[in-house]
Amino acid sequence: MANLDSFKAYDVRGRIPDEINETLAYDIGRAYAAFVKPRRVAVGYDIRLSSPKLAAALKRGLMDVGVDVLDIGLWGTEGAYFATSAEALDGGIMVTASHNPPDYNGMKFVREGARPISADTGLQDMRRLIETGDLPPKAAKPGTERPLDIQAKYLEHLLSYVKGAPLRKLKVVVNPGNGGDFQSVVLEAPARHGGGQASLADNRSAPGAVAVDASAGQQL
Repeated sequence: MANLDSFKAYDVRGRIPDEINETLAYDIGRAYAAFVKPRRVAVGYDIRLSSPKLAAALKRGLMDVGVDVLDIGLWGTEGAYFATSAEALDGGIMVTASHNPPDYNGMKFVREGARPISADTGLQDMRRLIETGDLPPKAAKPGTERPLDIQAKYLEHLLSYVKGAPLRKLKVVVNPGNGGDFQSVVLEAPARHGGGQASLADNRSAPGAVAVDASAGQQL
């Protein structure tokens, strides 16, 4: 029987591979589909080295039971939430373990309207489906996968909060955390609105850590 200790109060989170692995990720995709009954789901993943493989297994589980996947790729958790709401999807899943050490990973879930799924609103139901093996069989017509680029739309959403306000040039230190691609969103904004442009490097082997490039004056 699978180790399901990674099911917490607000998300799935555990040590790799004992508490979370590709087999469990695949079953989580099927359990999510059984509970939410979605047609289209956004999937993203953070900067951890283990995240792409877990995301691939998760997407395979969703598609095998007939769910269409919109892959937003490397993002912060807000990317999956935003995509779910902005694209009127039926749900979103983010592969991430937030601030936990590199040997951990996990998932966060939302349903339509980017409403979070926690222990008392579905996570325990999903856990029971996996525990009992009461998972949907492969669909006669599997779901499809396509990339979804939300960067421009998300940037415009952020800038809408200051629309019409006078903006001046600033020097800003940015820590993109474990989201990775969020750095490009943040750094693209000044270039599109009359400021400068900079680049950041990621550190996939040590998520949660902060490195500083003193010569560039940028937090990496």
